[in-house]
Amino acid sequence: MSLPTSMKAIAINGAGGPEVLTPTDMPIPVVKAGEVLIKVVAAGVNRPDILQRQGNYPAPKGHSELPGLEVSGTVAALGDGATRFALGDPVMALVPGGGYAEYVAVSELSCIAKPDAISFVEAAAIPETFFTVWHNVFERGHLKSGEKFLVHGGTGGIGVTAIQLAKAFGATVFTTVGSEEKCEAARALGANIAINYRTHDFAEVIKSETAGKGVNVILDVVGGDYIEKNIRSLSDDGRLVNIAFQNGSKATVDFMRVMLKRLTLTGSTLRIRSPEVKGEIARAIAEKVVPLIVSGKIKIPLDGTYPMARAADAHTRMESSAHIGKIVLIVA
Repeated sequence: MSLPTSMKAIAINGAGGPEVLTPTDMPIPVVKAGEVLIKVVAAGVNRPDILQRQGNYPAPKGHSELPGLEVSGTVAALGDGATRFALGDPVMALVPGGGYAEYVAVSELSCIAKPDAISFVEAAAIPETFFTVWHNVFERGHLKSGEKFLVHGGTGGIGVTAIQLAKAFGATVFTTVGSEEKCEAARALGANIAINYRTHDFAEVIKSETAGKGVNVILDVVGGDYIEKNIRSLSDDGRLVNIAFQNGSKATVDFMRVMLKRLTLTGSTLRIRSPEVKGEIARAIAEKVVPLIVSGKIKIPLDGTYPMARAADAHTRMESSAHIGKIVLIVA
């Protein structure tokens, strides 16, 4: 397969607002041992992309400084020792950066074969949120069938994924959102209780709905004053998993509750983890989650798509928090 020497991409021209996302031409990535080069069809847009653009979430050392953490496309080249895929295979991949481009190189371990039943646009909206939710809710939070689960931000990318996965694996699902329209959307995805945080205190609602017992697992992207409320909302032996801090990472907490209720507080970020760790998550998703997507039991809600050249508009939409579901860039 003949490859071009250059590609179109979206670079970050200095930290700032969406306007710093700049279309540019640059060399295609060099494929290292164990990697595949993906000819990108579509790329997902996520909150970490916004943080990176603002200068608050730099790319890991040695990786692309372009934004973009998830892509779909076809395998265009193989690095030494890469044997899991053949040239032309359709794949979706979690990448440590570089997704806003016509080509991206990534460890073959971070790739999942794209089934025919899933479009390239849908596939581009899967890796970042599904890897994150699976690892944090099921592997770190140990959510089990029959337990009660709360996810904040139920209509964002993480939220729509977490609601559906938790429901599919037998949990009772609570979520917080910012409008009655979003409450309806969250319930349509499977949430048992959708709480409008603008009109209700989620901790009080959970206390009432659980007869004071609380929920077993909480997935939080908000932080700030939610941290203390989360601890109050957990049941005995409950687990709190933080994966982002939109309202800040500092809080005043009474740790007596942590001790008395035997709580577990944890969290993680996937971007800096090794290809081997990501590979283990990829295998779990391919085995346990992709069949649910193919069957239609789990859906990929899309808020909208944008041509890659309009990445700034996609970021503006995400920052408005008006979106329901995933935002995807069309690259090819």
